[in-house]
Amino acid sequence: MLALRHWVLPALLLSALGAAAQTTRVVQPTLLWPELQGELVFKNGDYLLLGLSGLRSTSGDASDRRVGFETRRFRLAYEHFWNTNWSWGATTRLESGTLHLELNNGAADYMVPEILLRHRSLIFGGITFGQRLSLERQIPINTNIVGGSGPSGQYWGRLRVDAERLFPLSGDATTGLALRPRLSYEASTHLRFQKNATDNEERTVQFTSLRGEVGVRLSPTIDLTPWFAYQTSYLETLPQYDKNMVQVQGGKENNVYPTLGLDLRFTLLPAGTKADRQQLPTQH
Repeated sequence: MLALRHWVLPALLLSALGAAAQTTRVVQPTLLWPELQGELVFKNGDYLLLGLSGLRSTSGDASDRRVGFETRRFRLAYEHFWNTNWSWGATTRLESGTLHLELNNGAADYMVPEILLRHRSLIFGGITFGQRLSLERQIPINTNIVGGSGPSGQYWGRLRVDAERLFPLSGDATTGLALRPRLSYEASTHLRFQKNATDNEERTVQFTSLRGEVGVRLSPTIDLTPWFAYQTSYLETLPQYDKNMVQVQGGKENNVYPTLGLDLRFTLLPAGTKADRQQLPTQH
């Protein structure tokens, strides 16, 4: 329980600060976010994950003939389990396109290496409570900025908490058909180790995601997870005033992105894989 207090209380504090700063709330068009995953499990229970996903907005009228995704993401992850409660891992993702929802929305493609620490434990009624703390570096590449240097790299910290429950429906409880309802909340902040006088003001929390899902384990090797999330970007821009000194633009703004997603995961289980291995949700 000590670990829970140390992680959850800062998350609640950050969320409270972010909510207190709300001024203008703008709901953006719904986003679509499918992902295809391939997971290779090692005999000791560790795993290697490959993920391909795309992000597309439903905005536009009947004359909009675009096809494909506005942003594409490739993800590579590895995670090692110390025991049934603790694990650590590293991920790298490449993000290319025009809609960088979780990043700083600069006009660039990004490479994002990340290290993470995870804790999971049963609390009551078969519910598993999880915490994921990570540090990432957002590195812009192929900026294509004319007459400027483009966005600079940034360090970001992320804290996610979630609760889930597994409901076996048939066959073995660890391998048969099952439902996995889950609720998660994540808060992210830009880490500025030294602020210059010319730096823009920023909110305490720059991004949050509240996600609900119902994972479906079809077999030991196939998982399907439809999900819905309210993802919010917290901005602060220079206020603009009319001739009567009434603010008409700028200031604090919360952009809300309702998001529909679908994760499809294929798992490779070599002979001799640990029978009691931990299978994480598709939202790694």
